[in-house]
Amino acid sequence: MKNKQIDFWRGEFGDAYLGRNAAEDDAINNRKAMWRTLLAATDVPLTSILEVGSNIGLNLRALHDLVTADLYAVEPNATARAELAASDVLAPDHIFDSTAQQLPFSDEKFDLVFTSGVLIHIAPTDLLTSCREIHRVSGQFIACAEYFNPKPVEIPYHGHAGVLFKRDFGAFWLDNFSDLTLVDYGFFWKR
Repeated sequence: MKNKQIDFWRGEFGDAYLGRNAAEDDAINNRKAMWRTLLAATDVPLTSILEVGSNIGLNLRALHDLVTADLYAVEPNATARAELAASDVLAPDHIFDSTAQQLPFSDEKFDLVFTSGVLIHIAPTDLLTSCREIHRVSGQFIACAEYFNPKPVEIPYHGHAGVLFKRDFGAFWLDNFSDLTLVDYGFFWKR
């Protein structure tokens, strides 16, 4: 799959992003707090979790300390995948070079599939295809932690156009997938 957004994250900008988002204790602890809240909303033990667009795995590092589930990652940036593999947070054969538009897994393979700051970087013309793939590989839960805006809008991102799109992603999921039931919906922002 080749498009402007994927090329952007596979290239120099994606590599530079790693430096701005290091796996520091504060960042991981903040993710742990978020995941404790999210996991409390599930009513069954999770045995498998996939992060779509994991980067270096800040969420997966947090989850590694919170759950016993098998963790998987999809990440298009090779440098990020290498750093995640070196972390020993998940098995190297659980890290895949792919994108949300083409997930290399069977239907309903994972108990939980999630994105965090990823759908915002998918062009509106590719969003439904990506969400269909996430929906397809999820057996129980889908979580999305994304920037919010009540109406779809494109925002310049570090001086680049066409790579950041905000909207109400929760509404997008519910409007396009009638079999989904809302478990929880909220914001994790605090001063």
